[in-house]
Amino acid sequence: MFENLTDKLNIAFKKLKGHGKLTEKNIETGLKDVRLALLEADVHYKVVKDLIAAIKERAIGQEVLSSLTPGQQVVKIVNEELARFMGSKHEGLRLAGNPPVVVMLVGLQGSGKTTTAGKLAKFLLDQHRRPYLVPADTYRPAAIEQLKKVGTQVGAEAFPSTQDMDPVDICRDALRKAHQGGFDTLLIDTAGRLHIDEALMAELGRIREAVHPSDILLVADAMTGQDAVNMAKAFNDALDIGGVVLTKMEGDARGGAAISIKAITSKPIKFIGVGEKLDALELFHPDRMASRILGMGDILSLVEKAQVGIDEKKAQELQKRLLKNQFTLEDFRDQMAQIRKMGSMEELLAMIPGMSKFKQLKQFKMDDQELVHIGAIIDSMTADERCNHNIINASRRKRIARGSGTTVQKVNQLLKNYVQAHKMIKKLNKGGLRTLGRGMLPF
Repeated sequence: MFENLTDKLNIAFKKLKGHGKLTEKNIETGLKDVRLALLEADVHYKVVKDLIAAIKERAIGQEVLSSLTPGQQVVKIVNEELARFMGSKHEGLRLAGNPPVVVMLVGLQGSGKTTTAGKLAKFLLDQHRRPYLVPADTYRPAAIEQLKKVGTQVGAEAFPSTQDMDPVDICRDALRKAHQGGFDTLLIDTAGRLHIDEALMAELGRIREAVHPSDILLVADAMTGQDAVNMAKAFNDALDIGGVVLTKMEGDARGGAAISIKAITSKPIKFIGVGEKLDALELFHPDRMASRILGMGDILSLVEKAQVGIDEKKAQELQKRLLKNQFTLEDFRDQMAQIRKMGSMEELLAMIPGMSKFKQLKQFKMDDQELVHIGAIIDSMTADERCNHNIINASRRKRIARGSGTTVQKVNQLLKNYVQAHKMIKKLNKGGLRTLGRGMLPF
């Protein structure tokens, strides 16, 4: 997420920090680099113009020019202005009113509405609400069955729509049934098109008039960049949306849509989708996102993920061992399993301040199948091997590969990853591991 933009902004900031004292000319040169980085990241040209003007107005004041660390002050200003342009603070779902309240999901075909409906259902279940999924897309083949399947996976009921029903009737009947069944939130998955057209907007307008939603969420694909911004404006003009869910953020190295949408539409980004799994949905916090974009990490989000995904007792036990520089292959396996619950490795790395400097860790990727291999490989080791990886010679590696049903190459890769993690822990121990807290491994 934002990798290209982060790298280019950091190059621009490095030049600014290289000057012991900044002048207006230095600042203007640095802001040209920032401007170019934002445009290349597909940020809307009007947003870039206004953002640079706001930064420049503050940067050429006494706050920067008389500072002992002027370069750092410019970075601070960029951070604050980025956050302001993205909305300053998180805005949640509008769920006020007598239950069941209605949330409509709208957007183009392929933007991820159905999966997002499932993710939102899980989010609401975790908030101790009772969501009711409504499949109102009667045009796309299998759309109704897909939403019902997603509902089953997260434990949410779905209205029994059929493709021969009228979408407006589906929503009315679902609202009536939700009231009878004691559900407090309707999540309506509406139809999309490959492009915006009058028929699509007219149908969405009829649904809105029939059920009076408390919130309308536009689901937009972040990877479409400027197109996502233009679509958000079109849907907002037609429906007066309440906010945006940006999907596929984990694959968007540019970040233009995230920075532009609030400034162009005046409507907030409320959630971001960061993966295909049904728990891969995050609240959008503009201030935290600005820090991520600038490579400054996002410790608050990391801690929140850890509170959900990590066993506290195990974490405390591990922390004691880490502070004594004791970290075995068994610890490595257990931590990989727990950290995987928190999200992808690349996503977690981006949340830790300074981790973007360790380029080799960007290649440290892991999927569920690899976790199975890690467990099998470590379980095939003797107790002595798990405690001391240095004794694992070539013949032992062959034996471990046979016992785990994997290959010597996979055993070698596991040991390489473990050694990298161990080295990182030693470095962090010197810098104060306690500051990261809760025994989490920062890699």
